[in-house]
Amino acid sequence: MRKIILASQSKQRQRLLKQIGLHFVSARSDVKEEASLKLKAGCADLVMRNALRKAKDAANRFDSGVVIAADTVVLSGRKIIGKPKNLSDAFRTLKLISRKPQWVYTGMAVIDIDNKKILTDYEKTKIYMYRLSDRQIRNYFRKVSPLDKAGSFDIQGLGSIFINRIEGCFNNVIGLPLAKLAKMLKEINVDLFA
Repeated sequence: MRKIILASQSKQRQRLLKQIGLHFVSARSDVKEEASLKLKAGCADLVMRNALRKAKDAANRFDSGVVIAADTVVLSGRKIIGKPKNLSDAFRTLKLISRKPQWVYTGMAVIDIDNKKILTDYEKTKIYMYRLSDRQIRNYFRKVSPLDKAGSFDIQGLGSIFINRIEGCFNNVIGLPLAKLAKMLKEINVDLFA
């Protein structure tokens, strides 16, 4: 198996890769993510561009291997919602996204350093939450830190009770759409079933 490098310190992404049996090392990416939509480019373009910048940043520190990077945001109307700046920002965000359905976008980039091949793709998932009261949000924040989560909640933990339903890839909401990633890896001859 080739060396796999995850350009992320995200515990959720690390957990997902371990879940599918992938052995990898984590590399920090110091790239500042863009957080605003360009006039003509959409959300998919934004998250793929951010993921590619992270992947290139990590790939520059290795001589060999395959780099995986991702970027996840929530789209509310035309507004991008990333990780909150502080608790009051997280409060406003969670209240907003509990009012109407939202889209979760994850962009991915895979760089095959050895063969100089770059792949990018994205996934989107629609989430429908139950309407949350101020009290519910405050009590949730007492138990779960929202500061490292796009949209200020964790779908695989306590935040799962807020979800009425989703349309699309569940793992995308966590931060890494595994089925799409597996297809991308297969394109560069990394077969998870080999």
